[in-house]
Amino acid sequence: MKKRSYSCGLDAAVDVVGGKWKALILWGLHDGPRRFGELRRAVPGISEKSLIIQLREMEHCGLVNREVYHQVPPRVDYSLTDLGQSLNQALIPLGEWGEKNMEIIEAIPAA
Repeated sequence: MKKRSYSCGLDAAVDVVGGKWKALILWGLHDGPRRFGELRRAVPGISEKSLIIQLREMEHCGLVNREVYHQVPPRVDYSLTDLGQSLNQALIPLGEWGEKNMEIIEAIPAA
């Protein structure tokens, strides 16, 4: 398998958190572990299939921990790893920038 190579730290970070949903999923998990249904409600607009795919990718990258409880009914909790928590902290200033500039961003015509 070929080793990944990045030109800078931002390149590496965007590779891990890129896409429409990953940052929102990270934010959805910031208060602690959530079950799949809770997480889906915390990320409005995401389909079940997309959430499953994104969670698998994030688990593979080491951002999310998936804990299965063998009980009836089956239960699975998702939580942030230390790496996921540190990435979430790094995204807070970006979210603050978005809040501050939301009106300007919303006024940009769609491409």
